[in-house]
Amino acid sequence: MLGLTKPLFQGVQAMGYGDPTPIQLRAIPPALEGRDVIASAQTGTGKTAAFGLPVLQRLAARGKCRCLVLEPTRELAMQVETAIRDFARFTDLRVASIFGGVGYGAQKTALREGVDIIVATPGRLEDHLQQGTLRLGDIQILVLDEVDRMLDVGFLPPMKRIIAKCPKDRQTLFFSATLPPEIAELSSWALRDPVRIEIGSSHTVVSTVKHGVYTVDPSRKFDLLLALLTKTDYQSVIIFSRTKHGADKIAKKLRANNHSVAVLHANRSQNQRIEALEGFKSGKYEVMVATDIAARGIDVAGVSHVVNYDIPQHPEDYVHRIGRTGRALQLGDAFTLVTHEEAKKLAAIERFIGHKIERLHLEGFQVPRNGEAAAPRPQKIVPRMDGRPQRSFRRRR
Repeated sequence: MLGLTKPLFQGVQAMGYGDPTPIQLRAIPPALEGRDVIASAQTGTGKTAAFGLPVLQRLAARGKCRCLVLEPTRELAMQVETAIRDFARFTDLRVASIFGGVGYGAQKTALREGVDIIVATPGRLEDHLQQGTLRLGDIQILVLDEVDRMLDVGFLPPMKRIIAKCPKDRQTLFFSATLPPEIAELSSWALRDPVRIEIGSSHTVVSTVKHGVYTVDPSRKFDLLLALLTKTDYQSVIIFSRTKHGADKIAKKLRANNHSVAVLHANRSQNQRIEALEGFKSGKYEVMVATDIAARGIDVAGVSHVVNYDIPQHPEDYVHRIGRTGRALQLGDAFTLVTHEEAKKLAAIERFIGHKIERLHLEGFQVPRNGEAAAPRPQKIVPRMDGRPQRSFRRRR
């Protein structure tokens, strides 16, 4: 598979991976050759394997800390560390994650014992550099993941400082969902003659996601959510709220209706975030309610549905949110609950993605027009992309 060594191929098989995705097919070969790469692809297309596998193969065996992977959030740092550790399960390579919100003890112990790969957020990494617990003089491969997101949250200055501390004679891999002009400026001095790869458009929804809109009266939005959860045949669901308070409120109401729910937002402690993510991955929680901190920060296999309880503020966030389902070429569904007052935001999303989103209807939830009661309409059955009818509306057991 793409020239991978037997131990790495075994690791890939153990994780249940099938055929390589387009970003993996195009990025892994030049990365294995030691070329610099700048690549963009939609969320859910397998970017972690696209850089993680060639990194592991080029490092080959235990040694000094030779690879640094920068991530914008602690959630992504934890998930990328887990993925690389799983890829490397049949090798002797070691990986550790470094991020804020937790104590320094375990991180310092891991660094002292020796690691080959560090996955870090910029802030905590600079803390370790200042304390002298970590040096970057032996870095051979630098990976900047979700670069557009790091620029969004103001990490450009620390990124430049960190890059400057790495050896100039290194391989650099840029991976991003979009390629704004700032990335071109950064890459002009950080990369050497890079291979440029662009898969799809950052404005388009992943083709494996079937998405639609339900128009609803604001006072009935939660009732519609309950009805959809009752009637939808799902494996696991992420529900996006615009605010932290809103996420807590939705979760409380769902628990009162006998749903097992995890919550993820910025006010949750690190231990609470870890427990929520692990519980959601394991199936302990069937539903996760989250703010946009999770739009790019959750990489969980098997999320069958996404529900935008609140329409996102920015059109690009719509693509990132619903990209939490339909990952790794699996099928997924996404629903957005929209009030008439949010019509302009919906129109902005449709302009951004370049097409009209299908309107769906659930009997009993039509919005009255001109003050008149709406006649019930039959529920619309949306065909699946694989030609099968829409899933029967029952909870999977």
